[in-house]
Amino acid sequence: MSSFNHTQMQQGEALKQLHHTGRLLVLPNIWDPLGAALLESMGYPAIATASASIAFSNGYPDGEKIPFTDLLTILQRIVKRVNIPVTADIESGYAKNDHTLSENIKKLIDAGIAGINIEDGNHEDDSLAPVEMQCEKISLIRNTALAMGASLFINARTDVYLKAGHLPVAEKLDEAIRRGKAYKDAGADGFYPIFLKTTDDMEAVIKAVGLPVNILLLPGIPGFEALQKTGVARLSLGPGFLKIAINAIKNTAEKLLRYEGMDEVKENPVTTAYLNNLINNK
Repeated sequence: MSSFNHTQMQQGEALKQLHHTGRLLVLPNIWDPLGAALLESMGYPAIATASASIAFSNGYPDGEKIPFTDLLTILQRIVKRVNIPVTADIESGYAKNDHTLSENIKKLIDAGIAGINIEDGNHEDDSLAPVEMQCEKISLIRNTALAMGASLFINARTDVYLKAGHLPVAEKLDEAIRRGKAYKDAGADGFYPIFLKTTDDMEAVIKAVGLPVNILLLPGIPGFEALQKTGVARLSLGPGFLKIAINAIKNTAEKLLRYEGMDEVKENPVTTAYLNNLINNK
């Protein structure tokens, strides 16, 4: 095993352990090396990216529209900028067949990526991938990582609550649990039932699936204390951080159009020196 792969193995194991501390792991998703450096400097133990944020900030819609080569370059820059594990949102894998998926996973591992989000939603028609097909994909990812001597945290996302609009609420819970159990058996390390909101359903999923459960920060979800008490392992923001950043820019830009807001720019505590220090700190 090369020293580089040894580093990746350490990062993958560290990321896995962060999901088993008994404390809620909060990972605000970012989209560039500067954001990664900022979070590392503040004491966050890992970095997570958001597919939507990377796509939007580079001029693409979400849904695997940004070329994988561009995504990979951005992820390589992020990994090089920090000394903590990086987990990447790779949507459905940017692959139409097993060979391409395996090659993409190899490239991500070679880049030093410690974990991934892999989802079961179909971007073409908003359907869900058959469970068996998604399990084969997860198994392929796991086996590819093992063959490289890598430790890759696979966060298996299900879009049951997002895309299975035809199912009644109770059936969505049953389907999410069914998929979570199957994904665990296929080799997943974590389970991400995106858009799951209620404490009761969270408790049911955590108990039945037996994997660290990831929740998205949405209107209507319980607060930090309740999530911790419920046993949620990880809280993600998705594109939430990008929306906050764009909202701040938008608000200031609206003021400047009215010849207002000059003091906000002049008195901003984030200085050029501060940003330079973040980037030059490694």
